Amino acid sequence: MSQTRRLSHALLTAALVLVPATLVAEDWRQLLGPRRDGTYNGGDLAASWPESGPKTLWQREVGHGFSNPVVVGGRLILFHRVGDEELIESLDALTGKPEWTFRYATSYRDGFGFDPGPRASPVVAGSQVYTFSPQGILHCVRLTDGKKVWRVDTHQEFDADKGYFGAASTPLLDGTSLFLNVGGSGGAGIIAFDKDTGRVLWKATDDEASYSSPVMAEIAGRKLVVFFTREGLKALDPKTGDVRYAMRWRSRSNASVNAALPLVIGNRVFLSSSYGTGAVLLDLGGGEVKQVWSSDDSLSNHYATSVHKAGYLYGFHGRQEYGQVFRAVELATGKLRWEQEGFRAGTVTLANDRLLILAENGELVMAAASPDGFKVFSRAKILDGVVRAYPALADGRLYARNESRLICVDLR
Repeated sequence: MSQTRRLSHALLTAALVLVPATLVAEDWRQLLGPRRDGTYNGGDLAASWPESGPKTLWQREVGHGFSNPVVVGGRLILFHRVGDEELIESLDALTGKPEWTFRYATSYRDGFGFDPGPRASPVVAGSQVYTFSPQGILHCVRLTDGKKVWRVDTHQEFDADKGYFGAASTPLLDGTSLFLNVGGSGGAGIIAFDKDTGRVLWKATDDEASYSSPVMAEIAGRKLVVFFTREGLKALDPKTGDVRYAMRWRSRSNASVNAALPLVIGNRVFLSSSYGTGAVLLDLGGGEVKQVWSSDDSLSNHYATSVHKAGYLYGFHGRQEYGQVFRAVELATGKLRWEQEGFRAGTVTLANDRLLILAENGELVMAAASPDGFKVFSRAKILDGVVRAYPALADGRLYARNESRLICVDLR
């Protein structure tokens, strides 16, 4: 090898070594992304969009549901309802072209006349896909071809109540276990299943199911699976189901839900709900539950989980029906830094130092994740109708859906 070629090879190697880890592409294999906290670390997003908005790469009609798509290895998994069937579908994430479909009959009816489709999102772990239907059917299918691996009817097997809007908690996968707030009777409030067989590994608590989903975290040096059930906080040993921390945090009104996911920041846990409940920051570092602050006037999340960046929380405050405001709140104190009206309800994703806010009216806004004020970089209407499902963000492409349409938008 010549000296010039050796120098070129050395420079290329050095350049590859110096590429920051944040530029590595990330899959969006579950609700709220790789870490289940609404953050995206890819360094491939554009600083702003043209006035016409980001380019739509493809779109297709979809069935009912609030379940968000997930993206793994160039494959998009969609969970929705068409007629009297629920479908788990695999699409090419770059083109939207169908690859396989697994379908089964459903008789679920929403008691309030709302959307009859799935609420919980698919989860991909290894070579398998997991879904949880509003009727309480837990499925595992193969990622490669959609063939069924196992099925559990949790409402029938564990005598779980339908709830107001059906089952909606997205399962959590860790190691060989799948964790779920089933809400069953006789100590089957929270269950760990074997991810390959559906066999019950352990059952714990009598907590009713919420519309929140569990997260995995290390707290005070111990790995725990953290739930925000209908009753409140439950943090359990993932191996045994032993409850390590618990605190009641729910509305005095029976006609209420807990929906936002718990945010774990170090040894602290942020819980937030509506219906007069409000938000609370808990410190678990001392081996017991210590309340740092609580308030219903700070950042009360109705259904959308807030995000955290450098000591500040960003999210939607107030009831969805009455119009919400978007807020920045200091984590340590609950003190309001700023608020922005005009969004009503929506969801928020944190992409490095930018907020991607997707409003229910289909407007996508890119703004600064800064406590110093609300600064917009770009905004565009990307969907019509009502948008309530969380989007997925993978390889610089945003996948979002309304009541009948799924689109892929290029944010690179």
